Amino acid sequence: MRQPLIAGNWKMNGSRESVKVLLDGIKHSVHDVSTAQMAVCAPHIFLGDVQAQLENSKIAWGGQDISVHESGAYTGETAGSMLADYGCEFVIIGHSERRTYHAESDQLVAEKFAAARQSGLTPIFCIGETLQEREKHITEQVVARQIDAVINHCGVKMLGEGVVAYEPVWAIGTGVTATPDQAQEAHNFIRTKIAELDAKVADELRILYGGSMNAKNAADLLAQPDIDGGLIGGASLKSADFMTICQAAQ
Repeated sequence: MRQPLIAGNWKMNGSRESVKVLLDGIKHSVHDVSTAQMAVCAPHIFLGDVQAQLENSKIAWGGQDISVHESGAYTGETAGSMLADYGCEFVIIGHSERRTYHAESDQLVAEKFAAARQSGLTPIFCIGETLQEREKHITEQVVARQIDAVINHCGVKMLGEGVVAYEPVWAIGTGVTATPDQAQEAHNFIRTKIAELDAKVADELRILYGGSMNAKNAADLLAQPDIDGGLIGGASLKSADFMTICQAAQ
């Protein structure tokens, strides 16, 4: 039985005060969630505050990116060991915004996956197609290429040590959501593809849906057999909405 995971991706939002208010609201309702795992992925500058506020709670936390380097002259980068030093359990890698705005290649994302595991972090590995790619009916080819990069670099068993987040790029921050059937179809393809190499890894791997999951549509999406949780953007910035999604995941 795969434990559902609801992970909030705050992106580049927040202040020290708003983070405190948000986490206070989440902690106030945390007793309503008994089975789903919860996590928040904060801008790195807030991780000290997040650690202080969430330590000894049932809510995990993580970063939004990681360097492939362990240390050195890499201005602006954050090593996995630094994230681990702040108690992070998770780190997002390969988000479409990193792939698009920072030209991150499939190979670089694969190297970041390995760097996360070397630091004891669980990578939340984002994959997904653009609207143009969906309209060309090449969603499966795009998703397969992104997964293969990690498998070829790290091996399928290491892939199973992470979490996959299917995020159709056309549904991120747009308010447009894949239908439950569309999302399930993509998730099933991912699990079936991995099962061809290792059935146990495929069966145990958590595959999250991202792309405008919110308090209203979460229950229908999470009811699908291959959707094991969500990577939540905008709705993770409102404690009531985030906790409604967490409750729907039970």
